Amino acid sequence: MIVAYNKIPNWCKLWVFPSSRKFYAQEISTLKEAIENFLNNWNNHGQFLNCSYQIKYNRFIIITVDDSELSLSLKSHDQLVSFIQELETKYEIILLDKINVCYKQGEFVQYKELKEFKKMIKNKGVSQKTIVFNNMITTKEELETNWEINIMDSWLGRFLQK
Repeated sequence: MIVAYNKIPNWCKLWVFPSSRKFYAQEISTLKEAIENFLNNWNNHGQFLNCSYQIKYNRFIIITVDDSELSLSLKSHDQLVSFIQELETKYEIILLDKINVCYKQGEFVQYKELKEFKKMIKNKGVSQKTIVFNNMITTKEELETNWEINIMDSWLGRFLQK
């Protein structure tokens, strides 16, 4: 069941699902409705889970769950993945590919396939000051400290050092 985001402890499990495109304004309300419906019914062997979500930059779905008293079962993880796959189909987007790159270009968030992003680096379309999103984070605390980071602090920085 959905609880206030600040009620979930910082060390609890978190997933970031980067969208291959920005969500359109007219999609946001139905997207929120679908997420809330899923989260209010999400359970771990019949026990409802305290969880929360955010949609950031109209591009990222962030889901966190309070797993401090019980660890999530494989079935609960599978339920989440199945739900995200349903969203991918409904909105014709990619949400489960965390290798592709999300980065800031001014005030906008861009999404590029890794191959294309490497070309941008080669062509100097990206600098050492570029902010990238580390979508591999796994806790609420990391969202605050290690999500929006300088490219040189990410695994992508090695491509700029050549």
